[in-house]
Amino acid sequence: MGLGVITLRPLGTSDISAVVALEEANQPQPWTVGILEGELAADDRSYVVAEDGEVVGFGGVMVVGEEAHITNLLVAPEQRRRGIARQMMTRLIRDAVGMGARHLTLEVRAGNEAARRLYHRFGLAPVGVRPGYYQGEDALIMWVHDIDSPEYFGSLN
Repeated sequence: MGLGVITLRPLGTSDISAVVALEEANQPQPWTVGILEGELAADDRSYVVAEDGEVVGFGGVMVVGEEAHITNLLVAPEQRRRGIARQMMTRLIRDAVGMGARHLTLEVRAGNEAARRLYHRFGLAPVGVRPGYYQGEDALIMWVHDIDSPEYFGSLN
């Protein structure tokens, strides 16, 4: 994998095998082809891939009413600390607001300090815990409200 310019674009069916490979290499409970196909078929979802000659990350958001939920955000370990996750979060939040979302939530591994710091930069704050959510590891439930406000939206630049 190179270290060139990162491009974000909508995840398409032709990306599913690369995303599944990324998931299998980096997640204890990887998403399957079937899960990804189902997510892509849903109207209330937005998925993006980050590429640098090949897929190096992907993320998704689901919108239900005024609430958006980050379903997944993954960057290949050797590509981390390049701002890729930040770029994907910004894109997903913009997509969610475009679909009518006003609030954003997600779960994150309690022990994933890097992800928690990233989400905090987007205004997300812990509001609860899901015990054992990730194969025995607790998940923090994080929320941010008013993502459709000019102040919040302007902070995404």
